[in-house]
Amino acid sequence: VVINKPLADIELGDLLEQLSIDPRQGASGDPVFYGGPVQTDRGLVVHTLDYTSSQTMPVGERFGVTASKEILVDIGGMNPVRQPPAQYLLAIGHAGWGPGQLENEISLNSWCHSEADAALIFGGDNKDLWGAALKSLGVTGAMLSPEWSTARPDDAPLN
Repeated sequence: VVINKPLADIELGDLLEQLSIDPRQGASGDPVFYGGPVQTDRGLVVHTLDYTSSQTMPVGERFGVTASKEILVDIGGMNPVRQPPAQYLLAIGHAGWGPGQLENEISLNSWCHSEADAALIFGGDNKDLWGAALKSLGVTGAMLSPEWSTARPDDAPLN
């Protein structure tokens, strides 16, 4: 899921209103992110595991992904029984790879990867998220080069 591209024309309150869900105070201005080019008519919520439902898919020990109207009702504050997750990120669409494709790209050093960091995922400062993520690995964008990845085509931009 892309987590550094907030959509300019919609906020959480707008989306909840379209679904006839009254947003709780403070939630309506939360950003909605462009999660990627796959299934752009569907949304999902990346969140901390203090919230789970039958639709939650755990991602590691600290995070989950839920793609249901139920979590939006909970985020909107309309469920008096269940609290929303303490931290969450709502995305429309997602990124996707074919079977084995991502693993192959990782084995060819096409990706920098690290442990998931709640401060990066939910921190709110998405203007230089790429730089902050690199900094958490102890590098800067200036330290990267095309030779770093054996899989990178000559005409591909560094991301």
